Amino acid sequence: MEPSQTPWATEPESSFSTWARRFFRGLVVAVLLLAAISGVRSWIRPVNGPSTVVTNQSGYPTDEARAVATRYAVSYLNWDEGNPDARPAQVGIDLAAGLDARAGWNGRGKQTANAAYPGEVKVDPGGVAAVVDVRVQVRPFTKQGRGWVGGAYTWQRVSVPVARTSSRVVASGPPTFVADERVPLPDNMPEAGVPDDNLTAATLKDAEAFFSAFAESDAKVEAVTAPGAGIRSLNGAVKLADVKDWQVFTGNDDERRATAAVTWDGTGDTTLDQTYTLTLRRTVAADGAQRWQVAAVG
Repeated sequence: MEPSQTPWATEPESSFSTWARRFFRGLVVAVLLLAAISGVRSWIRPVNGPSTVVTNQSGYPTDEARAVATRYAVSYLNWDEGNPDARPAQVGIDLAAGLDARAGWNGRGKQTANAAYPGEVKVDPGGVAAVVDVRVQVRPFTKQGRGWVGGAYTWQRVSVPVARTSSRVVASGPPTFVADERVPLPDNMPEAGVPDDNLTAATLKDAEAFFSAFAESDAKVEAVTAPGAGIRSLNGAVKLADVKDWQVFTGNDDERRATAAVTWDGTGDTTLDQTYTLTLRRTVAADGAQRWQVAAVG
């Protein structure tokens, strides 16, 4: 081989290759500097911090609300006059402080709640209160002599009010029985003004007729509610014993808010007190007669 010849040929380096090498060299330097500043350990194991920021409805603890409401609903629908202290003790586990752990029970009768399944959690716009839909399987007992005879298993649906505190979710009041196919309260419920004593007195009989029908059958409910209301009944799960308190509030000429404290008759001598919120709507008959009828209940 002649001295003037070379064993291989070399190609001039392209400008792109030079740029790429410099880029990656700079990238490596930048990564090393960042590691020195922030610490490699923080890349592998992030610094501990809050995992969830609770803000209004988007951060509402719905799983906890369902768990609390389900346990509370089971406690609420369990009673035994032979052991009357057991129910308040269980109810009190989830009930907000200061509320009556008897939760409307008159201390008579016997019933067991055997299974429960939570459903929708509807959060109030304020992000504190909510209502949880719970279905509970119950078995009533009737007294025969000195013993009890179990009846048929049935499913009851209750709406459980809850509220979140700084430390946990609590039941904020007694549940209410709701129809198996529930029509929810409208979002534009009338505001509660001051009591309207005249309209309260004028509609008391109508309120009693409504709750009597609400306990019994869909056909009876349809006969006493505002056209198009679509309210379903409790289908005989309970019977009306008394409307203990009825209050209609001031508002506009077409719709009003009302509240009712109702006593339900259960199996045997058992009674339960519950409170409902309603919308009343002014309706006009073909002959020009006006009346206020229930348009929504919850």
